[in-house]
Amino acid sequence: MTERPARPLLAALAAVSVVAGVFVLGPAHSTGRGRDDLSEKDRKRVAAVTAPATDFSKAEAYEAMSGGATTSLASVNVNSFSHFSENITFAEEETFKLGNALFQKLWVSSPSSTQASDGLGPLYNARSCQTCHIKDGRGHPPEGAAEATSMFLRLARAARTPEDEAALKSFREMSLPDPIYGRQLQDLAIPGLKAEGRMVIDYTEEPVTLAGGEVVTLRRPTYSVADLAYGDLDATTTLSPRVTQPMLGLGLVQAIHEADILALADPDDADGDGISGKAAIAIDPKTGKEALGRFGWKAQSATVRQQSADAFAFDIGLSTPEVPLHQGDCTPAQKACLDRPDGVQKRLGDAEAPPPVMDLVTFYAENLAVPARRKASFAETLNGKRVFYETGCTRCHQPKFVTRRDAGNKAHAFQLIWPYSDFLLHDMGEGLADGQAVGVATGREWRTPPLWGIGLTKTVNGHTLFLHDGRARNLTEAILWHGGEAQAARDRFAALEKHDRDALLTFLESL
Repeated sequence: MTERPARPLLAALAAVSVVAGVFVLGPAHSTGRGRDDLSEKDRKRVAAVTAPATDFSKAEAYEAMSGGATTSLASVNVNSFSHFSENITFAEEETFKLGNALFQKLWVSSPSSTQASDGLGPLYNARSCQTCHIKDGRGHPPEGAAEATSMFLRLARAARTPEDEAALKSFREMSLPDPIYGRQLQDLAIPGLKAEGRMVIDYTEEPVTLAGGEVVTLRRPTYSVADLAYGDLDATTTLSPRVTQPMLGLGLVQAIHEADILALADPDDADGDGISGKAAIAIDPKTGKEALGRFGWKAQSATVRQQSADAFAFDIGLSTPEVPLHQGDCTPAQKACLDRPDGVQKRLGDAEAPPPVMDLVTFYAENLAVPARRKASFAETLNGKRVFYETGCTRCHQPKFVTRRDAGNKAHAFQLIWPYSDFLLHDMGEGLADGQAVGVATGREWRTPPLWGIGLTKTVNGHTLFLHDGRARNLTEAILWHGGEAQAARDRFAALEKHDRDALLTFLESL
């Protein structure tokens, strides 16, 4: 895939940030500077509460409230990722529940007697949002014969023409679809059509020896596609496996001010610390303009609504006002697919998931609450937090932000939150590379995923499989796969004495 330089939007934003004094590099940056939503008094408050921790003898103020006032205080159980923000209004609770119903709705193929529920596919990966985002949590690789509904393969080919290059350069295309199979391999199809194919994963085992002699075995996956139904993939098409990500806290991430994320960027590693996070660029469908990408494995989406519209189109095959593809990911090479009837109900609008559906699903996605921390003030947790800082993990997993005063939803406004992510793109090394460029992200770069809620993965989803393709079977393996910019932190972890490694894991499990 063609790798692209930074665009004028972010160059301009960075320049403004430098003038405003916000482009301070590394973990000691001063959050709040350059923000147009804060008074001088607020800036000082924000800088004080987001300063890096230095005292690990006790928990920081409000540290257990990972999502600020939105934090869910419900009992820990399998539904821990499915609660609404604690501070939304009673009327908004109804909106959330209606959105939840649509999130769980099973769509059917067209035509159907069940009006406004048809339009599925014709080629698809799942019949509902909840099928992929199981209990609003983390997906996993296939387990069994054909169970791959929470993991899929993104497809992208190399540019061939000046038109292709122009589309990539302008971000009208974040990547280029395979000529036959489109942007995503769909492993399911409506009656009368063949599914495109199925993902095949082969693992090899690689031992890693840690300090003290403990041996950890990593599994290295290789990916291919079997039973291709419509011909061969393009010779330049890459396969990028992606498990679905947890849904919690998305509205809060959207409410982080751009200046605070850009303040962490250091694309040329000007401070020489080996960390060179860069900001992603996406096109906001609502405005048609370039915006800061912050959602998805490669930060390819600027807003929760955009991320939701893409999932409707490419996972389920439903058109939305933002992505008006009535036949989903069907390509011109798949004529039988394009000839199938769609599920548009003209009385409801020009999309299978018209604006009211998108409004409700987006509100639901924006208001899934982050659970409260467990054992944040326990000595072992605090020791692990110290190790987390000392090994350099916070260079990418930025602990905290204060959201915008002028956030679109009042519930998200001016909240101290603890996502443990800088939401930037980082080179994670050849071991985690997928070879697929998306927007400004290269084939070795991934967005830093938030860590909030990670300790409840087993409780909610029944597994402890991590990273973009679920190759890591536990948190230790996930850390040991870190390379590139994170190689030094990974090596420090591997060199720790066992009690310090265990303490760090205890800290992560408390998030």
